Amino acid sequence: MVIPAALRKALHLKPGDRLIARQEGERLVLERREAIEKRLQDRFRHIPKEISLVDELIAERRAEAAKEAAEGGDAGP
Repeated sequence: MVIPAALRKALHLKPGDRLIARQEGERLVLERREAIEKRLQDRFRHIPKEISLVDELIAERRAEAAKEAAEGGDAGP
């Protein structure tokens, strides 16, 4: 894919820069990986580093399964 020189210059793109492509409706969006990483870091910045979201999710699922089992529900497949 060729990006016109005027766009490359305006976006400060250099040879070798890597872009991530994604679809938004009928549009193709190209974005630098660094911009995506920064956006994700900003989104999750409020979560303390010592907290594991995976561990929290597992604990929640186990609690839900235990509650269902206690109520006589089927927690298994």
